[in-house]
Amino acid sequence: MKSLEGKSLLALIDCTPEEIRYLLDLSHRVKQEQATAERPQRFRGQTLAMLFEKRSTRTRAAFETAFGEEGGHPVFLSSADIQLGAKETVEDTARVLGRMFDIIEFRGFSHRTAEKLACHAGVPVINGLTDQWHPTQALADLLTIEEHTGALEGVTSVYCGDGRNNVSNSLLVGAVAMGLHHHIICPPELAPDPDLLATVAARQDYPGTVTVHHDLQSLPPEAEVIYTDVWVSMGEEGQEAERTGLLSPFQVTDHVMARAPKAIFLHCLPAVRGNEMTPSVIDGPTSRVWDQAENRKHTIKAVMLASLGLA
Repeated sequence: MKSLEGKSLLALIDCTPEEIRYLLDLSHRVKQEQATAERPQRFRGQTLAMLFEKRSTRTRAAFETAFGEEGGHPVFLSSADIQLGAKETVEDTARVLGRMFDIIEFRGFSHRTAEKLACHAGVPVINGLTDQWHPTQALADLLTIEEHTGALEGVTSVYCGDGRNNVSNSLLVGAVAMGLHHHIICPPELAPDPDLLATVAARQDYPGTVTVHHDLQSLPPEAEVIYTDVWVSMGEEGQEAERTGLLSPFQVTDHVMARAPKAIFLHCLPAVRGNEMTPSVIDGPTSRVWDQAENRKHTIKAVMLASLGLA
C-alpha cells in the first residue's frame, strides 16, 4: 500500500481502517510463508536499528528474527549502549541513525521520544512500546482474534483490568477501527482517557463501538474474546499495592470465562499467574496467548515490509 511506504507507525490512531486492514492481510500472508518455510529475503541489504530503553522478550525476538531471517541486519542498541537522551539529544541521535539505518524500532518510556525519532530520522520509525501506545501488540491481537473468529467486524471483545494503559489504548483503537464491539471493564480510577474516547467516537471512518463498565457483572455473554494485562506496568512498580487493591475484583477466573462460553482468553505477556488471571485460565483450553505471542512476529514483519515498500 503506497500510503504506508516510508511511513512511521507510532500509534494505530494515525492509521486509517484500510491501512490496518492491509497490515492484517499482509500479516496473514507472511505467517503462511513462515508455515511453508519460505524465506523470500526481502530485507537483504537493509539495516534495522533496535532501540530499547525497556526490557523485552517478544518485541525484541519478533523484530530481530523477522528482519534477520529475510537477509536483513538488525542491530540491538540498549540505553546502556548509546547516548539516546543522555549526552546527546534524541533529535541528534535520530539524525545520525537515520543516515546509517533503513528503519528504526524504539521501545521505551515517553511517547514523545518516539515522535522525536520519527520527526528527525528521515526513515520509518516503528513503536515497539511506549507508555501511551503499543501498536504492534494490538495488530497481533487483532490477527489472533481474526484467526479464531474468521472475521473482525461485529465481534464482541472484552478487556478487563487497567483500562488506561498502552495495551488497552491500542486495542481500543484497533478494535473500533476494525468494527468490533469493544468493552472495557475496569475500576473508575483506571478508566480510559476521556479525550481518547472522544477522539475515537468522533472518527467517522471507525465502524465499531466502545463501552466502559466498572463491574465484571457487566461482561457481555456473547463475548468472543476476554483479554487482560498485568496489574503493574513497567516503571510503575512502586504502585503495586495500590494497583492490586484496585484490580483484584477484575481478575479473570474460570467463573468469569464461563460467563462468555464462546470466548477465548488473550494476554499480551508477561503474565503474573494468580494476579490478573488464574493459572487455570492462561494454561487452560480457552487460552490463545501463545498464538498471540507468535503473531507479534508476523505483524511486525508486515509493518516493516509495508514501511520499506517491500511487500
